[in-house]
Formats: sequence, structure tokens, C-alpha cells
Amino acid sequence: MVEKKNVCVIGAGVSGLAAAKAFMERGHAVSVIERSHDLGGVWEPSRSYPDVQTQSPKELYRYTSKPMPADYPEWPKGPQVHAYLSDFAKENGIVPHIRFDTAVAGMKRRADGNRGWTLTLATPDGEKSEDFDFVAVCSGQFSDMNMPAFPGREAFKAGGGQVLHSSQYTDPANVKGRRVTVLGFSKSATDIAVNAVKSGAAGVTIVYLESVWRIPYFIGGLINFKRILYIRAQEKMFPGWGQTAMARVSHALAKPFVWANWRALESLLALQLKLKKTGLRPKKPIETGINCSVPIVTPGFFDMVADGRIKAIQGTFSRYEEGAVALSGGERVGTDIAILATGWKLGVPFLPQAYARKLVEPDGQYRLYRIIANPDLPDMGFVGFNSSFCTVLCAELAANWLVRYADGMLENQPTPEEMNANIEMMLRWRREERPAAGVYGGLCVAPYHFKHFDELIADMGAKVRKRNPLAENLSPPNADAYARYLKSAPDYRAV
Repeated sequence: MVEKKNVCVIGAGVSGLAAAKAFMERGHAVSVIERSHDLGGVWEPSRSYPDVQTQSPKELYRYTSKPMPADYPEWPKGPQVHAYLSDFAKENGIVPHIRFDTAVAGMKRRADGNRGWTLTLATPDGEKSEDFDFVAVCSGQFSDMNMPAFPGREAFKAGGGQVLHSSQYTDPANVKGRRVTVLGFSKSATDIAVNAVKSGAAGVTIVYLESVWRIPYFIGGLINFKRILYIRAQEKMFPGWGQTAMARVSHALAKPFVWANWRALESLLALQLKLKKTGLRPKKPIETGINCSVPIVTPGFFDMVADGRIKAIQGTFSRYEEGAVALSGGERVGTDIAILATGWKLGVPFLPQAYARKLVEPDGQYRLYRIIANPDLPDMGFVGFNSSFCTVLCAELAANWLVRYADGMLENQPTPEEMNANIEMMLRWRREERPAAGVYGGLCVAPYHFKHFDELIADMGAKVRKRNPLAENLSPPNADAYARYLKSAPDYRAV
């Protein structure tokens, strides 16, 4: 018999909603702690920059139980994703369980000797402590802004300049007639640069450390990129973890053909994106950087760089000056608004240091079995830290795995020793065999979606598996198929 737990879900974004649904379906009492005034995480309107949209097609950015509306475009815009998440939360009875405007200020093991954690919650009425039997951390990788400090900021601001994080760029009218400099080269950086041009900025400069390969929505103008980056056949081109000797031999034999495949893709992208004309052709081979940091091309970006509407300069900020930003290469760029598209800080700030050291290695790599749980952090798990090109499906599978792990109901329930041995194996693989897999602290499953999903589904004891291996080998992950896999796993309910 599984005992009913009092569960805290931290975060009401994509991952938090998936976790809340999974734990509620198994009969547990759930409280969702959300520091914002609304659900949605990065899709919450006050955190979204103009024109933000998914990098994944809508059939890959959905929960298994709820397709996106048929009238949504293939790559939905931010407000549409937020509406979808709101509907999902309402339909599954999650909204009444969400405590908005509440943040986790700290946590510690319960003093009464019972399992679980005591959380310090910062509420509109002040701080209070509350006990939970289990904590699902769903705050993800996009929680705390990374704002690099450069000298001269106060003088720059005193002269009328503005410094914003990319998530704070929410009103395009603010840039009209003003000079904008964007630091960074992620998709948010190029999205904002293009939007600033369209919004009437007097000048737009983007400053980047290193050019990276980007994938257009349609490669060669014809092939939807999901048919290349999201299929099992492509995934097999990359040596995965835990390979058998036979698999290693197969990869060695196929290496010349795989090499030719990537060079052909590079040539096609260079031509399509005008990389020679713009001087933005990356120096590193494309296959060495395929991970969660691969950005999708912002429509119009390369055209705007080619015709001078966006000026691209390699380097970084050195300091702010009155009315300008000085760059590391000596250039001085006249600037009224500096937008730092510099990402987010990794970490779990409310976790006690003694446990944080057990979670994160000195080099920043996370110690998480299946990128979900750590045996040295009892009564706790992480949902949505297994980021990928299929964010929602990753979060949902992780949530369903975690509730079974918490209840001791995985068919392949690992021992602490097995978990630590697997963690060490994955750390070695990331460090020695696939350094690109170490991006974001190793919290990325791309391009190994299917391999990761296979492990989670097998752990849960799914009885229904691949129905047409050939079709699946050439098709992106199918949310409806994974709904069947989840449904075929042993059923139970806590009492």
C-alpha cells in the first residue's frame, strides 16, 4: 500500500503543472508554490519579450493528454502557449492548489524526525514555515536572471541609458528612435535584435562571443527541421552513453558517412543563411555542438545583418560609458538601451549548502539519476531539469517517473548504490566522450531524446512499446504514442 503524501511542487510553469498533475493523479495532496502572480513560468506574459514563440513545433510542445488547439500556428506565440498552459491547469484542477506570490526562502530537513522537509515560505503576509513529505523542484533553468556586471553602469544610467535583461524587454515602443545594443547570441538575443529593428530603433548592434550554428524552421526552405533533429535515425549518429562493444564498432564503421552528412548540412546552411556574406559562419563543426543550446534561426536576422540593419560585432562588453558601451575589441558603440541576453543562473538557491554540494559537482555538473533524482537528497526530485527540444514531453515523463520513484513504485526501482554508479558513469561520459552534453550542468538530453525516453518508460514498466519501429526511426516523438506507453504502466493510487 502506498501512503498518501503532502507534496510541495515548486514552480507553476510547464514542469510544475506536469508534476502537480502526476502527483494528484496518484492520490497525493499537492501544494504548488509560485513566486509570480500568474502561472506559466517563462511563458508568463510579464516575463515574455515581444514575438517570443516556441522553438519546437506545437505537436512536440504539448502534454500527452492535451493537443494544442488546431488553429494555433505550427510554432505558437507566447500568449498562445500561456493560454494553453492556463487551460491545462484549469482542466486538471490544478489552479486551486497554486499559491501565487509565494516564494521558497529556504528549506531544511524536518526537525520532528518524520520524512520530508520544512520549507520557509515568503508570502504577501510575511514568512511562515510548513512541513511537506516530499518536494518536487520544478523551478527549472530559467528562474534567476544572469546579469553580468560591467564598470560604469551607474554613469550610463545617470546619462539616461537603460540596462535590461532580455526577459525585461516587454515593450517594443521603448526602443523607437533609440540606439539598442544586445549582448548575446541566443535565440532571445536575435529575436530582440530583429524586433528592435521592426519597432523603429535608431540603430541595432548585437555583440557576440562566438558564432554558433543555427537551424532554420525549414532547412533548404523545404524540409521542416523536426524531420532532421528530432528523429531516432539522427540520434543514432551520436555515440550515446553505456554503449556496447558492438555499438562502438558500428559507430566507427559509419563515421565517414556521418562526417559527410554533417558537412553537407553545414554547406546548405551556409548558403541558405548567407553565413559567408555576414561573416557569421561558425568555426566549430556542427555536430560537436548539437545540444539544448542550438538556437532556431530568427526569421529575418541574417538578412538584416547582411544589409546592415543589424551590426554584428564579435566580442563582449568592457564597460559602460555615458551614451555608449565600450567593447573588448576597443570599439565604442553608441547606446541608449543595453539588453543583456545572457541567460539564467543555474542552481537551487533555497537548498541548504550541505545538500547543494551533494547535488552539484565542483565543475558545475549535476549529480542526478535520469536527470531527476539524487539518492543523497531524500524525499526530493527535479522535474523539467531534463531539458531538450521536447520540453513539455520531457517534463511530463519526468513527473510520472518521479511520483513512482517517490512511492517506490517504479518497476525498475533503483537502489542508492545503483543510482550513484549510474551518475558516475554519466559524468565520465559527459566529461570524456561527449563534452557537448555537459552544457547547462549536464541538464540536457538533446539530441538523445529517444534514448532518455526509453529509459524512463522502461523504468515505469510500460507494457506497450514501439508499434512501428521503422516509422518511429524516421519520425519525431509522438505525444499520443507516449500517452499509450504511460497508460500501459502498472496503475496504483495512494491511500
